[in-house]
Amino acid sequence: MKKLGRFSIGVGDRFGHQGEAQLAALELTEKAGVVVVPVWNKSNREHTLIGTEPAQTRQAADAAVAARNWKHQYFLDADHVGLKTVDRFIDACDFFTLDVADDIGQPAEAADIDAFAARWKHLVGTLTIPGLSEAFTITEATLRQVAGTYLRAAKEAGKIYRHIAEKKNPETFVVEVSMDETMQPQTPLEMFLILAALSEEKIPVQTVAPKFSGKFLKGIDYVGSVERFAAEFEADVRVVAHAAKLFGLPETLKLSVHSGSDKFSLYPVMRSVLQKTGAGVHLKTAGTTWLEELIGLAAAGGDGLAMAKKVYADAIARMDELTKPYATVVEIDKTKLPTPAEVSAWTSDQYAHALRHVQSNPAYNLHFRQVLHVAFKLAGEMGISYTDMLKKYRSVVGKNVTENLYERHLKPLFVGA
Repeated sequence: MKKLGRFSIGVGDRFGHQGEAQLAALELTEKAGVVVVPVWNKSNREHTLIGTEPAQTRQAADAAVAARNWKHQYFLDADHVGLKTVDRFIDACDFFTLDVADDIGQPAEAADIDAFAARWKHLVGTLTIPGLSEAFTITEATLRQVAGTYLRAAKEAGKIYRHIAEKKNPETFVVEVSMDETMQPQTPLEMFLILAALSEEKIPVQTVAPKFSGKFLKGIDYVGSVERFAAEFEADVRVVAHAAKLFGLPETLKLSVHSGSDKFSLYPVMRSVLQKTGAGVHLKTAGTTWLEELIGLAAAGGDGLAMAKKVYADAIARMDELTKPYATVVEIDKTKLPTPAEVSAWTSDQYAHALRHVQSNPAYNLHFRQVLHVAFKLAGEMGISYTDMLKKYRSVVGKNVTENLYERHLKPLFVGA
């Protein structure tokens, strides 16, 4: 089995031009004493919207690694795939995020529920997790309730994994199971029993992405109780460690936090838990890079700024279309959006300050940011006119990508402020 390092980060790069700038940020992290593994992730939806293929993402990642002489691990993630979408990723990818959220809550077969309850009957009683002060109570009803809600999802994960393993050597890729894109968060006890179900499927899962409480909206900070998240995160970290030992899952098993990008208020509490427990974590924060490209183009001025303004004007004209696929993870107040006419008169600084995620800056506009977060399709439609602009202003764009990834993500989470 290919083992994933203790710390890893999903560094999506929508257009495949920022790999070197992203690695520059990871080099700064390494100089600070921490190696974080980059995982370039791009979903089927993103490939479809932009008109790209996983092979292109692989080429871009390999080229960036060669150019920067990156000596550590790196991966390419088939992000949020299912049986219907995974085949296009198999040759190019060595990390597969199996998305089974749609199967959560779908009724499992009665015989499967009976078999699960019988197989894990020895867990009935009090469950004590090392490091957690509060014990859990497991009854047969608990086993049946969790099986009824999650067993079908676990079995679907098994089907996807075996489909990949039939076509690709299981020793050559990493598996994540994602259950975050659903309505209700999983409790730590549910997570424990979900991992039991995944062990039945013989999936060598190395990262698992639960749904946490609170809102993980695209491109903006966490909305919810940080204290509640901290308690959930620590409980899940300890549950995962215990379950890995108990159920024979990989010792590298760790939590994956699908952040939707930029959950800055959570990084200090996550870092505290990681330090206290010695656990690892996988963080996905992909959409950030695309926004830093826009910021860089705006900062460049001239035709770069003009293109950034055009993207916004087009996004406003097509907002319903662009936000529809992300309806559950954006909250945009249209009354707080500047008009395209207003933006057309902005300077480079005005555009950059409105978009750059610096909450202390009074010019920052989280609604403006969310609109542009989901507008990458428009840049994809521009084709080479957009990517040529990235090449023209490579230096200023790359500076923004590196600074954002290191200063706002890697440093607070893995190094310390």
